[in-house]
This record gives sequence, C-alpha cells and structure tokens, in this order.
Amino acid sequence: MKALINGRIMTMAGQEIENGFILWDNGKIIEVGAGMPTFQVDDTIDAQGNYVLPGFVDPHCHIGMWGDGVGFEGEDGNESVDPVTPHLRAIDSIYSDDRCFVEAREAGVTTVVTGPGSANILGGQFAALKTYGRYVDEMVLRAPVAVKVALGENPKNIYHEKKQSPTTRMASAAILRETLFKAQEYDNAIMLHETNAEDNTAPDFDIKLDILRSVLSGDLPLKIHAHRSDDIVTAIRVAEEFSLDYTIEHCTEGYMIADVLVEKGVKAIVGPILCDRSKIELKNLDIKAPGILSKKGVKIALMTDHPVIPIQHLPLCAAVAAREGMDETEALKAITIYAAELNKIDDRVGSLEAGKDADIVIFNGHPLVVKTKVIKTIINGDVVYEA
Repeated sequence: MKALINGRIMTMAGQEIENGFILWDNGKIIEVGAGMPTFQVDDTIDAQGNYVLPGFVDPHCHIGMWGDGVGFEGEDGNESVDPVTPHLRAIDSIYSDDRCFVEAREAGVTTVVTGPGSANILGGQFAALKTYGRYVDEMVLRAPVAVKVALGENPKNIYHEKKQSPTTRMASAAILRETLFKAQEYDNAIMLHETNAEDNTAPDFDIKLDILRSVLSGDLPLKIHAHRSDDIVTAIRVAEEFSLDYTIEHCTEGYMIADVLVEKGVKAIVGPILCDRSKIELKNLDIKAPGILSKKGVKIALMTDHPVIPIQHLPLCAAVAAREGMDETEALKAITIYAAELNKIDDRVGSLEAGKDADIVIFNGHPLVVKTKVIKTIINGDVVYEA
C-alpha cells in the first residue's frame, strides 16, 4: 500500500483539501482525505504542500497516429480511399514509442483519447490510452471508446480530388444516414435470427456494420467532427434521427449557436483554440468560445487535437480559456473530469476518488499558471516521471 501526504489536493470531485493524503494499492485509490492516513503504508510520497491533481485527460487527439518528426512513414491516421471505414481501429495504428507520450507524462497528461483523422465520413474507432506502457495493449484503458464521424470541408476536399462522393455537405450527411440505415437493417436481421433461427437466416458478417450496432444501441458514442454552425446542426439532426449518443468535436462556431446547444443538450469537446485560422471553417475561431459555451451551460472539455497543438500544452489550453472568461475550476474540469465523462471513462479517471485509477500529478504551483512545472507523475499507482 502506498500513500501521498501533505498535498494541496484538488480532487475535481467537488472537494479541495488544503492538507491531505491519497492512499492507493494495486493501482487503485482506496481513500482521499484530510490530515494523515491511519493505515500502515509501504511507501510514502511527500507532496510538501504542493498542488496535487488527477492526471490530465486529453479528450480528442491523434497522438501516436502521426509520428512526431517522421513524415509520411508515420502518418497512419487517415485511410483516404473510402468514405466509410468505421471498422478501422486506432490501436492497430498507434506507435507507442512516439516520444510525445513522454512529453505528455512530463506535462501531467496521463490519459489520451486518440484516433483517426477526419478524411472520411466514418473514420474509425477511437481508443482511450494511458500515456505509459511497454506497448499499446498495456496502455489501453478502453477500446473502442467512440466511433469518429467527420462533417464539413475535410471529407469534401479529400473526395473532390478523387472525383467521387462526397463533394458536398448534402452527400456527407446522406452517406452517414445511408450507413446508419444499413446498420439498422443488419442489426434487425441478426436479432431476428437470434430470436427465431429456423425462419430467419443470419446475415453475412459485415465488419463495417458490426461496430455500428454498438453505436445504434447507445453503448458506443459518436465523436462528430464539426466546425461550422451548419455542420454542428446537421450532426445534431442526424444523431436525433437515430437516437444516438454523441459529442460535437471541435465545435468551433458552437459559441455562435450556444442557445441551440443548450436546448438540445449537446456535449462538446472544444478546440484546438491555440492555432491559426488555417482553413475557411476556422474563420470564426475565437479563444473566448470555451468561456461563452461554459457560461451558457454547455458541458465542454478541451482538446489539443495533437499534433495540431502539442500534447504537453493541454494545461496551457485550459489556462488560456480561463484567462479569456472561463471559470478557473471549470477550465480544470475541462481537462480532467469533464474530459473523462464525455468519453465515458470517468469510472476510471478524471478525479481523485476511491475506486478510481491512481493517476496522480504533483505540481510546484497552480496548474494553470504557465511557469508551473510537474514534479511527479503517477500512473496506475507507479511513478512514471519525476523532475
């Protein structure tokens, strides 16, 4: 059994402890409390009054799928030959020795949700990983964690060059609908066969449609890439037609229709906010957007979209959001508990609570102050970085 003592603990679960402890065993938190633990421990880490938080969670990035400093040989995030590829799995593409995982740990990022890019309408399956492990399978927290959908300019541009559909927003929505309808028929045929095999032949296995059965049942959410307000509304429309669980990813112009998002109960993973307006969809990019959305009542998390913003700058994204009007606590939650909740991994990570993974970070100052550095990063109860 191990313990951290003398910590200024920000649990991200509604409790802040001025001088507290965290007790864990076998990689799981047993207790978080004030003062000193009463249990006998084998190893003690003295936080010496420094800030202690749960490991940061990047809710949308592409770490390990675009190799850092590699070029084409490391670009394994887009299979741009078919607009419908929901069967592709991030875990089959991630380069676990990418040095960016080290940089993530050094910045206190202990969990990443990484996956395919936005070339295709249905791009494949995202995975939630810890940022430490000998190989991908040891790093996996949950896979798949979501299926990627992309609307807007990216699929249009890719397939316009290939002179095939989709080259318009109409076609993008139509292809998404058509695929979901096919998945419904496939699911119905399987259920009929399971109910009455004598009268109903099982359909031929379809690997693309099979993963979408979990999407239709609500067990697996969609991560819908949408920047422009019209694409966000299309995403909502299609999701409502099929009663899907989903998050809006990027949500660049979401602040312009914040009332609609509140009315529809939309959850958004916002960003990147520290980048240039590199394409027409980003012409209304505003770093005040997270604060506007949050204050309106939209639950948001903040992403880096790594490598667009290097993974180690996730806390900087939260700091800038706070500087530009987002409540400071909400900004921290946007890279901890909210980031976990919007990816359905909050049973494991995102806050310091009994039963959760012992992913703990000690900082030498407030984590939203730019000059603050990580003193120690703990993942699954083990120290994986020490300054």
